[in-house]
Amino acid sequence: MSRYRNVALFLLLAAVWGSAFMAIKAGVEFIPPVLFAALRYDIAGVLMLGYAVVAVDDWYPTTRAGWMEVAIGGVFMIAAYHALLFVGETGPVSSAAAAVLVALSPVLTTAFARLLLPNEPVTASTWLGMFLALVGVVVLMNPDPGRLLTDAVVSKSLVFGAAAAFALGSVLTRRVDGGLPIETMEAWSMLLGAALMHVLSAAMPSESFAMVEWNLTAVLSLAYLAVAASAVGFLIYFDLLDRLGPVEINMVSYVAPVFAALSGWLVLREPITLATVVGFVVIFAGFIVVKRRAVAREVELLGTS
Repeated sequence: MSRYRNVALFLLLAAVWGSAFMAIKAGVEFIPPVLFAALRYDIAGVLMLGYAVVAVDDWYPTTRAGWMEVAIGGVFMIAAYHALLFVGETGPVSSAAAAVLVALSPVLTTAFARLLLPNEPVTASTWLGMFLALVGVVVLMNPDPGRLLTDAVVSKSLVFGAAAAFALGSVLTRRVDGGLPIETMEAWSMLLGAALMHVLSAAMPSESFAMVEWNLTAVLSLAYLAVAASAVGFLIYFDLLDRLGPVEINMVSYVAPVFAALSGWLVLREPITLATVVGFVVIFAGFIVVKRRAVAREVELLGTS
């Protein structure tokens, strides 16, 4: 029963996080993107902090290293990641393509770890995996050499930057190691990231609360992202992280694009292109090369359980 429960929760998490790309795409039509991301984490941060107060003893940082970990998470994993992602999704990038680009994060995390953490050596397989992942990005972007600054390429580049920001933040938080429970770190990072995005949004001439068009789509998109994709999604993530470990839970990044493609097609009538499919396969191959030993161990454990 435990295995079936884990599989069901894994698929639910992939569905929620995958369809979040569709919800972002729908919502940025009516809410300025950085403000939209900030509002999402206003709500999600409060919900997550409430959960942290109930679930863990150390629900707020008490050390300098702890606050440093929160600062890195808030700047890179919340503010930079979501600002770039939401702005990127205002352009002609489909929900599926955005999800595939974000699926780069586990590969980029490994690459940054090998470069920035002293106990993570750089190996030939790391470089090969990175090369395959970047080939997948090029296939997905499908750039025209004569028109490299098209809206589609710029949008996909912003989403790629979002994945890189999240990966870098993941590695830097490991380097600081403030010893915080993951619930505490996520809650305070969400609140800090939301505050930073509000400041950024206020500084942008293209954004203001007056530009928000509150309608059913905007409200549903915001509610879905804040409650389902963020608060509930992270609760499922925490549960599965304890049960499955980091390697298996990372695989959700490669199932989520399937749900992103399906939800984008069903709700927004977005086509699923060959470049998106091929790019996904090549990026996934890069992940397997980088994580081949860890994946082999997990497969062996599954076979013996």
